[in-house]
Amino acid sequence: MTALKKKPVKGMKDILPAEMQVRDYVTGLIKETYKSFGFSPIETPCVEHIGNLCSKQGGDNEKLIFKIMKRGEKLNLEQAESEADLTDSGLRYDLTVPLSRFYANNANSLPSPFKALQIGSVWRADQPQRGRFRQFVQCDIDILGEAGCLAEIELILATTTLLGKLNFSDFKVRINERRILKAMAAYSGFAEDQYDTVFIILDKMDKIGWDGVKAELLEAGFEEDKIEKYVSMFAEMEKAEDGLGYLEETLADVLEDGVTSNLRTIRESVEATRACRFELVFDPTLVRGMSYYTGTIFEIEMPQFGSSVAGGGRYDQMIGKFTGNHVPACGFSIGFERIITILMEQGFEIPGGPARKAYLVEKKMPAERLCEVLREAKAEREQGTQVLVTLMNKNKKHQKEQLMKEGYTEFREFFNR
Repeated sequence: MTALKKKPVKGMKDILPAEMQVRDYVTGLIKETYKSFGFSPIETPCVEHIGNLCSKQGGDNEKLIFKIMKRGEKLNLEQAESEADLTDSGLRYDLTVPLSRFYANNANSLPSPFKALQIGSVWRADQPQRGRFRQFVQCDIDILGEAGCLAEIELILATTTLLGKLNFSDFKVRINERRILKAMAAYSGFAEDQYDTVFIILDKMDKIGWDGVKAELLEAGFEEDKIEKYVSMFAEMEKAEDGLGYLEETLADVLEDGVTSNLRTIRESVEATRACRFELVFDPTLVRGMSYYTGTIFEIEMPQFGSSVAGGGRYDQMIGKFTGNHVPACGFSIGFERIITILMEQGFEIPGGPARKAYLVEKKMPAERLCEVLREAKAEREQGTQVLVTLMNKNKKHQKEQLMKEGYTEFREFFNR
């Protein structure tokens, strides 16, 4: 008989009790913090219509979908001529597409604007690495129906307040605007259908530097004079005392009115009311991969992780694809798994939790004596103590060491006598 496989599927992970306690604590803190900002918890199915998932809004994530075959009479393997004949749904790769469908379906039952909080697993057939799995938890807050920059301000404040409660500080919030990215490309002479290629290359700047960006743009077939005009703008902006002011003046003929003043309002409001220490910076090289972004975009970087641990932006056109009506929308997603990875590596201890006590009971204890132990455990639980009642092992030292890893700090031993 062939033994069953005991390791999880590649890219999935088992979660041990010590980590699960931290995850539960962080989840509870997320809900408590975001509810204090007026966000309402919702839930959407983990399975989504394949047409919604493949609507050319999810960028490269659409290449990573775990697709689900049709079932029963709908599945006809013999007559199938293409993949579309075999699949009708898939596991969601993020929470934004399902949220947009949810809002389109339930808008009449929801307030406007609607502040949504969603925590749930998503799936991507990606290459696993540190802090990245094929099944992982996302935590999103979104404001639907708010066109003004109050949405961005509230999202940034709520997210950074949460991180502050987890004792994170001195991280960096990077912010940019997709309309600025497009205006810079237009000013440089790139055609609109070339923007995505330009942005994909620009997004690599922190890894390949400006020389690398120039080389890849040349390799992609763009004219050298357009490349020089494009790259020089970033250099001039960096030298300028007011980078946004420089862009406002330089891009006056191609940039929508109010874009730069919107960013200033966000920056000034967040800096004036933030709850913890962090740096908010305008970063004109920030792109973010999702093609559904239409306006402000932002990311949070932490030195402990070396990359982004949260990101989001405005996606004003997605819900309209479901309803035919324009609905402004903006969201921020925390990389839950990355936050947990950092906390576990730092040896994070849950603050102010209830006392955890273990009762070690001798085996073959008479029922009368066992009832006495259980009554004591009941009384302590009623006082708020977490009490584990378990049989005593021969190797008590090892048993206690294992229980201490799960957070038990006090032990009582009960014998037959």
